[in-house]
Amino acid sequence: MALSLKFLVVTTAILALASSPSTASDPSPLQDFCVAVNDSKATVFVNGKVCKDPKLVTADDFFRSGLNKPGNTSNQLGSVVTAVNVNNLPGLNTLGISVARIDFARRGLNPPHTHPRGTEVLVVLKGRLYVGFVLSNPGPNMKNKLLTKILNPGDVFVFPQGLVHFQLNVGKTNAIAFAGLSSQNPGVLTIANAVFGSDPPINDDVLAKAFQIDKKVIDHLQEQFWWDNN
Repeated sequence: MALSLKFLVVTTAILALASSPSTASDPSPLQDFCVAVNDSKATVFVNGKVCKDPKLVTADDFFRSGLNKPGNTSNQLGSVVTAVNVNNLPGLNTLGISVARIDFARRGLNPPHTHPRGTEVLVVLKGRLYVGFVLSNPGPNMKNKLLTKILNPGDVFVFPQGLVHFQLNVGKTNAIAFAGLSSQNPGVLTIANAVFGSDPPINDDVLAKAFQIDKKVIDHLQEQFWWDNN
């Protein structure tokens, strides 16, 4: 089991690294924005990281343990993501790769979300997952196409960068998956939280018209998300 786990993690990481595209344009940002400022005392470094003096680097800068331990899925969604990225593994800085373990309780859901800065390669280690992603807005009078698949242990599925995707445990037991991402800090935007749980809330008129539902429903959803996250 231990050997199998290590093999899957390494394979996932290699696949994610291989998916990193080379471009002739400006390098992709690793944060939501970087506002220009003339005051040097009020600045932070682009992408938030600086390099450690190579003379001071140790093996521990490239090491992190714990992905063998299951995460706590005792929450409303029945899932938890344990991410390893540049924020908790400094050696990943500038390498364009990260990894995550995802644990699912029975019927657990990793809800619709996007990674604005990374493509994801998912490998199922245990259980049975229903996964999918939605294509970007098509032409007039066309609907966004949904691509889905049932995954079993050993199966691999790719979620292209920036597209809305999800994973649902449809098996009879808990499930475990590992994901490799083509960024040291891919970011995550959970759709429901962003739309109904933003701070301050998005105007009711905007949401009611966008979703074509009554404003009272919007008020209820926003109130529910506020209580769930406070």
